[in-house]
Amino acid sequence: MNKKITWRLALLLAAMVPALAHGKQDQPNIVMILADDLGWSDLGCYGSGIETPNLDRLAENGIRFTQMHNTAKCFTSRACLLTGLYAQQNNIARGPGKLQNSVTLAEVLREAGYRTLAAGKHHGEDNLYDRGFDRYFGLRDGACNYFNPGKARPGEVEPAHKKAMFPRKWCIDGKTLAPYTPKEKDFYTTDYFTNYALDYLEEYKNEDKPFFLYLAYTAPHDPLQAWPKDVEKYTGKFMQGYGFYRKARYKRMKEMGLIDESFPLSNQTYREWDSLTQAEKVKEDRRMAVYAAMIDCMDRNIGRVLNKIEEQGELDNTLVLFASDNGCSPGSDSGGFKAYNSGADQGEIGSMQRYTKLGIDWANVSNTPFQLFKTNAHKGGTCTPLIAYWPKGIDGKNRISHKVGHLIDMMPTFIDASGATYPTEFKGEKVIPMPGQSLVPIFKKREVVRGKPIFWNYGKGKAIRHENWRLVSDQGSPWRLYNMDVDKTEKTDLSKKYPEVVSKLSEMHAGWLRSTPTPKQQRKAKKKRK
Repeated sequence: MNKKITWRLALLLAAMVPALAHGKQDQPNIVMILADDLGWSDLGCYGSGIETPNLDRLAENGIRFTQMHNTAKCFTSRACLLTGLYAQQNNIARGPGKLQNSVTLAEVLREAGYRTLAAGKHHGEDNLYDRGFDRYFGLRDGACNYFNPGKARPGEVEPAHKKAMFPRKWCIDGKTLAPYTPKEKDFYTTDYFTNYALDYLEEYKNEDKPFFLYLAYTAPHDPLQAWPKDVEKYTGKFMQGYGFYRKARYKRMKEMGLIDESFPLSNQTYREWDSLTQAEKVKEDRRMAVYAAMIDCMDRNIGRVLNKIEEQGELDNTLVLFASDNGCSPGSDSGGFKAYNSGADQGEIGSMQRYTKLGIDWANVSNTPFQLFKTNAHKGGTCTPLIAYWPKGIDGKNRISHKVGHLIDMMPTFIDASGATYPTEFKGEKVIPMPGQSLVPIFKKREVVRGKPIFWNYGKGKAIRHENWRLVSDQGSPWRLYNMDVDKTEKTDLSKKYPEVVSKLSEMHAGWLRSTPTPKQQRKAKKKRK
């Protein structure tokens, strides 16, 4: 037989092996949905008063996790989720660059026979179309105007944007556009990411292969922008103030059995509502109404995707996971509008020409019951809601799991569920072994022990979770030690009581950092060896 034909046949058989070994018909479709800057308690099934019936439906028929974590920052979390590696390992720790030393979920699953589809935000220098996805429509950068990420269209106002970050890069399959100005006047990122996802599902519905859909919304990241009809639904509903809604969320969490006494409510950081003028209260109500509308719209669009998959008869064997890339952001408009284009402070909050952020007060509500926010290593920054739904693969319904996890666990989970193979080398580059562990045993109600510590390190925040301890430092503060068995919201610092634990865990964290040098540090080390 011709050597070239033999070689090609060998490659074809190698690609078929994972699917054959696992059982082709058993491979589930996989849908990974990621929200942007969503607070831990912003969903109805996590205690919010915001209407999220579609995500609530997934939770009622699946599992809600209370101890799942991200990296506290958009681009590091997304790189972590996509590769199953810490950002310190895949070249993204210092900024949204190109992925290295890694394979993506799409690259692994495509080798296992999956059709790989993506719509939404990436926040890195790679085009996802070049990293294993057969189709991709979305924002390559970090944030954009929801109604128009590009230049003003004829007859419309100039869309609000940050001057230093414009134009935003946008990808449509192999093309990268900067700026991207959609022609459609009804354009809204959440809707159109979903539109493309639905088109992909329709296009490939007759294929004899499972699909992997990565749907990464920008909602509810700033700027706060939403359809007027959605905002109207929530206008006036937040006039009772920050404290009222934070306590109401906490009460609902306890009543639904989501949390217990090991989740004490952290200290408030919001202003007293009565200290605000009436005009300020109306503005704050509007701010939160728009934020709620963005989440409501995202949930409605998730419902469109679920309905489509159900219409195709595929929902029972589809693993759906929903998470957030970090906690709610405390960003505010207090610094003025010098960083934005002219007119970004004009118009009503929620409109295309206005750039508004949620602010630290409402962020404290969104991250209930935890303290601090996005970019912080404390759980207000690093704890994400996680909903897992898979009728054929999850035992039981409406389950709540307090098992500890991290976005590094997505890669081993998908490999476990699909029968895919994680490579040691990809396209001539060595691939770092996975540090995470599969969630599938939790789906099956098997006893699970977390064998390795979990690490965090972003900006001025750092942390380690090992056994029942979590050691945390934010903004250069001394290490603080918390007992996760009784204090999952990190209220009581035990560092002075257990200095030996602080010493042990801090050295483990330092050792981990030494084992994950940045590319710049690697180059320096290489020069020294020469």
